[in-house]
Amino acid sequence: MTFVLAGALVVLVVLVVTLVKMFPLDRAQIFFLTSEQRENTQIKLSSFTPDAENLEAYKTAFLKEYVRARNEISENQAYMQRKWSATPDGNVWAWSSPEVYNQFQNTGMYIALMNDIPDFPFSCPVEFRGIQPRSQDVYAVSFSYFCTNNNDGQTTRKDYTISIKLEREEKIAWADRLGNPLGIHVVEYQVEGGNRDPLDMF
Repeated sequence: MTFVLAGALVVLVVLVVTLVKMFPLDRAQIFFLTSEQRENTQIKLSSFTPDAENLEAYKTAFLKEYVRARNEISENQAYMQRKWSATPDGNVWAWSSPEVYNQFQNTGMYIALMNDIPDFPFSCPVEFRGIQPRSQDVYAVSFSYFCTNNNDGQTTRKDYTISIKLEREEKIAWADRLGNPLGIHVVEYQVEGGNRDPLDMF
């Protein structure tokens, strides 16, 4: 009997110590739980105001990713067609307003690549030279464009400055919650330095 009481007392002490360590629960943790994917579900963005410095850093990163998605060329035609397509997998489409995407569709490189031109020997990386804010949500993005003809190894360099205006949407599609959580889209894309769109240089 004494052994049973001693064992119960030890268990009771362990439970009390465990409960004392658990309370108070003073650290808030936020979880985003999903039961199933619903493509027609929209998420409303409200009551969360990111720190101004963090938001500016996010916009800068977004601008770089957008310019890369729109302008960098790979020899992998299937990859390029997926990246430029008007589908949720197409970054340029997902991050552009309809007007800006329509402008993009009229560039020479887009027309050639999306119409299955069989010989596509170009690779064109982007090297950023600077991003300068001009006014509310308007930025001047400067970069160098290096296009190499992989048939003869000839590389052409050209410098560009693009004026890009961003807008944030109050609601985003369920499918965009990971790729574009703040609902930022490019609503203006104007070439200021370099004479014409980089995708029209050939």
